[in-house]
Amino acid sequence: MAPFTLEGYFTGKTEATGSFSAINGTSRQFAVALDGKWNGHLLTLVEKFTFTDGERQTKTWRFEKQPDGTYLGTREDVRGDTRVTINGNTATFNYLVDLDEGPGENLVRFYDTMTLRADGTVLNTAWVTKFGLPVARTRVEFRRP
Repeated sequence: MAPFTLEGYFTGKTEATGSFSAINGTSRQFAVALDGKWNGHLLTLVEKFTFTDGERQTKTWRFEKQPDGTYLGTREDVRGDTRVTINGNTATFNYLVDLDEGPGENLVRFYDTMTLRADGTVLNTAWVTKFGLPVARTRVEFRRP
């Protein structure tokens, strides 16, 4: 298996299914259609979410590869940026997200672990924290169509 890189896996079309479960009992399932474009140093990854309740969201990650092999990532709802580090077949990163689309603020931090598995899928699990306390968990499984 080739070494895991974001551009190696996510350039072109990728699809995913996932779930979000919060400690307050909220649970949501979703599908994601992803389209990645790599220009030699920047991966632009458009994620189109469709939730089982019919809601749709589009988010765009921009991951810039650094000379040391890490990536700096940004997204429209992420405060600041995130540094993605890959060790073997596992990428780790964390980032601050404002979940409130209005003028208010609902900041949570995601701690993602993304692992390329032997079957060619990538499993992303993330703990979501607020004020340093775990409040939710996400699980997303990516596959190349």
